[in-house]
Amino acid sequence: MSSSVAHVADSRPPRLGRLLAAHVAVSGAFVTTVALYLGRMVTAGVGPAEMVTGAYDPKDLVPFGMSGANPFAWLYLAVSLLYLSGVVLGPALALYTAAVLMRERDRLPRRARILLLTATVATLALTVLRFTPILDDLHQWWLD
Repeated sequence: MSSSVAHVADSRPPRLGRLLAAHVAVSGAFVTTVALYLGRMVTAGVGPAEMVTGAYDPKDLVPFGMSGANPFAWLYLAVSLLYLSGVVLGPALALYTAAVLMRERDRLPRRARILLLTATVATLALTVLRFTPILDDLHQWWLD
């Protein structure tokens, strides 16, 4: 009679590069949007109230216009989608990263733990910053 033995393999550690890239993408889209807003405001010489009038549409910043054949338009759409979905993706990503940090704390090198912790804190801080009243005009401008 043969006996079967279940071989339980060590679970593979998560792909830290992809996890960090996701944090950079979500946070980068937010920072890019803020930079575009502030840059447009400074170059136009207007304040936040004038930015939401519709005269300073963010789509006007896309070189060569919004066309399906324009790679800048696709980049604008990617940043826009990441910016908008960052409200949900940011906290979910931070929660998953915190779980990875707790589960893999003994197996991860110190540098990886520091990078993941920094990315988590930055993503959470930028998510909280989204809900401050000072950025209401930014959201209205971008969603216009």
